[in-house]
Amino acid sequence: MTALVGFVLRLIPPRPTFMADMNEQERSTMAAHIAYWSALAESGQVIAFGPVADPNGPYGIGIIVAEDQAHAQRLCDADPALGGGHGLRTELAPMPRLVTPAGTYDGGGRGGPPPSPALGG
Repeated sequence: MTALVGFVLRLIPPRPTFMADMNEQERSTMAAHIAYWSALAESGQVIAFGPVADPNGPYGIGIIVAEDQAHAQRLCDADPALGGGHGLRTELAPMPRLVTPAGTYDGGGRGGPPPSPALGG
């Protein structure tokens, strides 16, 4: 089994009001974005994703598990939201450790999730 590493993705909208005032084209692109990330979640490549109502400015977040940063970046680059021409952009960062109910993903390359849950260990 290939060791998997956790990554956090931030999807940054083109304007602070984006979630409230999307036009029809933006709304259509975001529907394709949600379908894309939902499929990745179903396949187990994404642990969670969704919008964040940060008072300093809203954004989307995703928690990805991938073989390496290049793999995680390819998942991000294939997001329909980025190809829609609406000015959305991403930031991707590795997580030294990602603890989930299914197990721990260790950024040090020591492996994917153990057979039973490991809480912080």
